[in-house]
Amino acid sequence: MTDSWATFGADLHLEIRGPGLRSGLMEALREAVRSGRLAPGTRLPSSRSLATDLGIARNTVADAYAELVAEGWLTARQGSGTRVARRAAPRPGPAAGHRAAARGGAPAARPVPRRPPARRSGAAHTLHPGTPDLGSFPRAEWLKAARRALTSAPHEALGYGGTHGRVELRTALADYLARARGVHADPDRIVVCSGFVHGLRLMAQVLRGRKVRDVAVESYGLDIHWNLLTDAGLGTPPLPYDERGTRTGELDRQGALLITAAHQFPLGGALPPDRRAAVVDWARRTGALILEDDYDGEFRYDRQPVGALQGLDPERVVHLGTASKSLTPGLRLGWMVLPEDLVEDVLAAKGHAEWVSSALDQLTLAEFIRSGAYDRHVRGMRLRYRRRRDQLVAALAERAPDIRVSGIAAGLHAVLELPPGTERSVVQAASWHGLAVQGLDGFRHPAVPPGRDALVVGYATPTDSAWSGALDALCRALP
Repeated sequence: MTDSWATFGADLHLEIRGPGLRSGLMEALREAVRSGRLAPGTRLPSSRSLATDLGIARNTVADAYAELVAEGWLTARQGSGTRVARRAAPRPGPAAGHRAAARGGAPAARPVPRRPPARRSGAAHTLHPGTPDLGSFPRAEWLKAARRALTSAPHEALGYGGTHGRVELRTALADYLARARGVHADPDRIVVCSGFVHGLRLMAQVLRGRKVRDVAVESYGLDIHWNLLTDAGLGTPPLPYDERGTRTGELDRQGALLITAAHQFPLGGALPPDRRAAVVDWARRTGALILEDDYDGEFRYDRQPVGALQGLDPERVVHLGTASKSLTPGLRLGWMVLPEDLVEDVLAAKGHAEWVSSALDQLTLAEFIRSGAYDRHVRGMRLRYRRRRDQLVAALAERAPDIRVSGIAAGLHAVLELPPGTERSVVQAASWHGLAVQGLDGFRHPAVPPGRDALVVGYATPTDSAWSGALDALCRALP
């Protein structure tokens, strides 16, 4: 069972700076309120929950809360928890979000991307990365949110819809991304799409229209993304990778960069602060754009939260997010937080009306976020996935002690280092044990020479009932 304290209150992104933990936490909370990332009335996590998230003592958080209550930044009442005081000036609302929806341009055709490697015929289990535990989708809470959203929806919401996406969802996302991911978001600069691939396709169309020739990519990633850019007429030169992550110092005259900065896929590390700063400086200096794939930013375990790259420069970074990992890919809902000068171009690329994302699903997700159900679900799944990760590490330590595990401080997958030259044979052995699993080489860019041997294990993928069987099959297949 999930501890109740761990799933209560809003999820926060806080960066503690300064000489003292308590003073640093207080200043981070003040800044979140001042900037509008924490709206008046927002319920904060319990002191124990926030202390666990930040890796600090509970008394430190409790003392910081108490002092901020005394200063008037927060309020605390029995049974109501700790909330942001109503004294804080609210952020500009979504009034401008009701702009006319129709824009020029023909509706863009959906891409036909290459499918990810299919589960092997006859495999009883799969540990392919990229999919959450579909059996944990919060059906009851989603139905409640859908009922409330449909009951209160205006009649016009049932029409064809505008290109921007529903203003209710864009407003809810602006608040959530600001407080949980450190994104500078305004509803008018958010465009709803049907997932990351759709958003990337729109950006590829815009980049071609702006005469961009090359989009730099990471050495390891997904071929569906590289192929999409190539099909749009863009080059995809890969950047070198070392023990600290993608070597952003190698950027030169490319017009854009596609990167997974918070949790590299599939290798699993976070881009170090100096390289985060360097890539933003490169974009400012050259006028290039950074396409940030924030695919699983909410799931972190043994490290401080890593904020979105977009927070460093909202005018040079396109932040792309999705509900595919936090909820389910079956919703087909994603979002783009755009620099101001890109909004009209993206809307024109998208077409006259909303062709791909259901208005009812958008309204339901907006209600799901506003009600706090999204925060509770993410926090509950974070605990569940952490337990699975710990079970994976413990099982490997006992049954395959020579296998080194990396990339496990965050996310939904792990990288298992293998002896040189054994990757293909281990994948084959796994199939004999009824397990579908992927080797690291399948994520290598074609222009990058073969590197180390490893497995990329998606420990979030199986349902709870299938997890133990998948883990046992994995251990039996390893050398």
